[in-house]
Amino acid sequence: MRLIILEDAGVVADWAARFVLQRITQFAPGPGRHFVLGLPTGGTPLGMYRRLIDFYKEGRLSFKYVTTFNMDEYVGLPRDHPESYHYYMWNEFFKHVDIDPGNAHVLDGNAADLVGECRRFEELIAAAGGVHLFIGGIGPDGHIAFNEPGSSLVSRTRVKTLAYDTLEANKRFFGNDISKVPRQALTVGVGTVMDAKEVMILITGVHKSLALAKAVEEGVNHMWTVSAFQQHAQALFVCDEDATLELRVKTVKYFKALSEEHQKMIDGVPVDEQRVLH
Repeated sequence: MRLIILEDAGVVADWAARFVLQRITQFAPGPGRHFVLGLPTGGTPLGMYRRLIDFYKEGRLSFKYVTTFNMDEYVGLPRDHPESYHYYMWNEFFKHVDIDPGNAHVLDGNAADLVGECRRFEELIAAAGGVHLFIGGIGPDGHIAFNEPGSSLVSRTRVKTLAYDTLEANKRFFGNDISKVPRQALTVGVGTVMDAKEVMILITGVHKSLALAKAVEEGVNHMWTVSAFQQHAQALFVCDEDATLELRVKTVKYFKALSEEHQKMIDGVPVDEQRVLH
């Protein structure tokens, strides 16, 4: 596990986008050889998506031979609803790049057989050869996707009934009316993400600082599901300064001392300025 501490959320977004660019470029995808990318929704990855769109428009990156799998989707929300993750991914990312819509997989929360839909999603990932890089964000309680506190750390894609705290947190997206928030969602499992060859988790803001401390400094705990990625062979936690406020000073100093090594992970990607903290 690597912890990469950057100046602010904007630098996190830029670094994450450069890392994706580097990984896809290095893989050199083509016909019959797709790079497989796992993707999140929410506020944290928006800046990363905007930078990836920039890279595409600049001719530095193509998604023609990239296959994507999204983490989750609400149950029963129309695809064209502004809060559906289909709507989010199409409007914030997919329609701005050259990805083949047939290669962009988002769980169908309106499927007649929800359990079957989850099984189909796992089969699609397996048929694609597994995920090369899975990107995620976390909630203040350390959940990843809709794997809320108490979720199994070997879980697979499944139907989840959402906790009251999640409904309360998400009601702001539904006119502050908790009755309008879907009670269920489809989500990849912790085990599904753990199967990826590489995982990058983006963590920004003071409100995520306790979750980051639990994930990095304490043991693996199903009440903080992001902590499972301590045990992943190729996991990156990319955070901003605000998210480190609950970490011990020696932890922050240790990982900042490695910043030059972390910078090498995106070396060779031509950019204007790389503002990684030293």
